[in-house]
Amino acid sequence: MSGEATLSRASRVGYLLPAIEPGGPPGGARDRSGPNPLRKDTVFRPVPSKPDLIAQEHEILALWRERTTFERLRQQNAGGPRWSFLDGPITANNPMGVHHAWGRTYKDLFQRFRAMLGHAERWQNGFDCQGLWVEVNVERELGFTSKRDIEAFGIAEFVSLCKQRVLTYAARQTEQSIRLGYWMDWNDPDELRRLRDLLAEDPARVVTVQGPQGPVTDTVEMIVGRLGMPELGGSYFTFSNENNDLIWWFLKACHRKGWLYKGHDTMPWCPRCGTGISQMEMNEGYQEREDPGLTILLPLLDRPGEALLVWTTTPWTLTANVAAAVHPDLPYVLVREGERRSWLARGTLERALLGPVEVLEERRGAELVGWRYAGPFDDLPAVEAAFAAAPGGRYEHRVVAWAEVGEDEGTGIVHIAPGCGAEDYALGKALGLPMIAPLDEFGVFVDGFGPFSGRDVREVTELIVERL
Repeated sequence: MSGEATLSRASRVGYLLPAIEPGGPPGGARDRSGPNPLRKDTVFRPVPSKPDLIAQEHEILALWRERTTFERLRQQNAGGPRWSFLDGPITANNPMGVHHAWGRTYKDLFQRFRAMLGHAERWQNGFDCQGLWVEVNVERELGFTSKRDIEAFGIAEFVSLCKQRVLTYAARQTEQSIRLGYWMDWNDPDELRRLRDLLAEDPARVVTVQGPQGPVTDTVEMIVGRLGMPELGGSYFTFSNENNDLIWWFLKACHRKGWLYKGHDTMPWCPRCGTGISQMEMNEGYQEREDPGLTILLPLLDRPGEALLVWTTTPWTLTANVAAAVHPDLPYVLVREGERRSWLARGTLERALLGPVEVLEERRGAELVGWRYAGPFDDLPAVEAAFAAAPGGRYEHRVVAWAEVGEDEGTGIVHIAPGCGAEDYALGKALGLPMIAPLDEFGVFVDGFGPFSGRDVREVTELIVERL
């Protein structure tokens, strides 16, 4: 009982530390001829019942600095088995958040584990310096609203401002990471800020900086582009000359092999920035909003008086309609509402139609495939030109089979515009359908779309409804 009580008491009033004589090696052999090593004055360092954890963290950081603990660890493991941890770079665009600190803690833990195994490690942090996150923040600071503003300002000048922002927050994140206790071969934050200021003043100025292997002399712009290389050490930056040159070399090699070609594709797109965006950037841009859902009739050419009932939540894409898709195995019915007769999936009857209807006929979706219909905007010059230029002669709107069609929403008949959506594009490519792309890079209708040409895609919904 006395032993248990002592341990319990010790856990409340202090924490266990090795009794190391000044100058003695950590973990080294202790002289047993001296004082009893279990005495409280040599084993326990008293702490208050409510310790100042922040102060303790600063104390440990100071201890690491004074003893050059990280440098001694690297010297100790030099010559050991090589192990390279390639850091997935954090974007140097703003100060770190809690989620960044969480991820960096895991990285630090794993590297320390490898160091305990005696591995000689890379210990190199990375900074992501490219992408819309950096550019958009610089645009906001300049009051820009579109890519045209960047072109008028000057692309080289704009890129330089982006690099300056990266250096600003690379320095800040370095300080935060050091404060976190993260062990890496860090750049001096003040040196990063100095390079930022020099880049703003005169990127062509020749300067000399101290690297791990000696002084390095070059222009400010080239020094910034060589950050992370062996002659300068520290973190790697994705805006480095090596990275950019390798990307252009790779594209050149692809071109020489004939692997580059012009074609069509669909991707997430930012009309404000005039560029494609990543899935991550698109996910961060979602907003709750209301869009009109349109249910329209597409008259069947070979079955007079009958039409396909089609539903869409993107009215602007109807200007590029090419086909209508049905599920080959779903049941479809022809219904009569007064004088109107239309086809839709049986499972959508109660939701898609209001009031009493009469079912006249039922067929599997596969039986509808190949039916011709009149498109909603066949009179537009761009649509006429695309259909006239289709391989094999003039194209006609037809019903196609698609296993992705369901009855959960809409009418069970899906409007297909391969030039306006990823799924539609994949289906259109598989079936060899024409590609009609109505928008330019800024989300404005191009020539050939009648009253819609020159208008922003977000402003044409009412006009499309009127036309229909």
